[in-house]
Amino acid sequence: MTPEAPGRLYVVSTPIGNMGDFTFRAVEVLRAVALILAEDTRHSRPLLERYAISTPVAAYHEHNEARMTPGLVERLQRGETLALISDAGTPLLSDPGARLVAAAAEAGVRVVPVPGASALLAALVATGLGAERFTFYGFLPRKGGERGEALAEIVALRHLAVVYEAPPRVAATLAELAAAGAAERKAVVARELTKRFEEVRRGTVGELAAYYQQSPPRGEVVLVVAGGSAAPPSEDELRVRASALRAAGLSVRDVAAALARETGAPRNLAYRLAQEAE
Repeated sequence: MTPEAPGRLYVVSTPIGNMGDFTFRAVEVLRAVALILAEDTRHSRPLLERYAISTPVAAYHEHNEARMTPGLVERLQRGETLALISDAGTPLLSDPGARLVAAAAEAGVRVVPVPGASALLAALVATGLGAERFTFYGFLPRKGGERGEALAEIVALRHLAVVYEAPPRVAATLAELAAAGAAERKAVVARELTKRFEEVRRGTVGELAAYYQQSPPRGEVVLVVAGGSAAPPSEDELRVRASALRAAGLSVRDVAAALARETGAPRNLAYRLAQEAE
């Protein structure tokens, strides 16, 4: 077991819109550490200035994390305290930082979470769909077989799915989910959470797809989709899913494997439907 290093890495949540959603503890930690690692220093500066946080700030993001991480871990091992923040919300949830946290933990550095705002949790508690169990997908792949697999997996879920989506792609993603068999599922589109134009719109996946086709959303968006019923999918539903997977570029073999894995369909049936979907 690696001996614990003297330094500390604080993973600090920041507001997702309303600057008032900053905890006293977060302010105290950011004032006390030797360095704040921010995804975009220009974005974080107004928040730090509002709370009179004068700690030095360095940019740490997907383009420099591989180069910077070893040096940061050395500083932590020498006993320095550092804090990691993202542009908004809780770091590592569809944001950079996982590389540093993993390297620090491997080196015996204590990683200390400082919880706070999260678009994921804010959306969940506003849906009215319950939040006992859910799967978080972050941002879906934009195209190809990986996207088709992710959409099929969401349709196969028996509990909530939570997805981050760019505003121009909301209508298309909802339409693809509807076409894959989730048209009648309850869903929520949570937009601009904690901000002036916050909106939580409820409906079925199909209804919301039609609405946002006519009224494209603006701002940050979280999609929450209810799970399906416990009853196994019918052959017609399996056929729809197979067609969606084939349209997304998956091979017959991959479609059959996905159907069997995600729905429990017999392999011979899954393979037949995958062939018919060509």
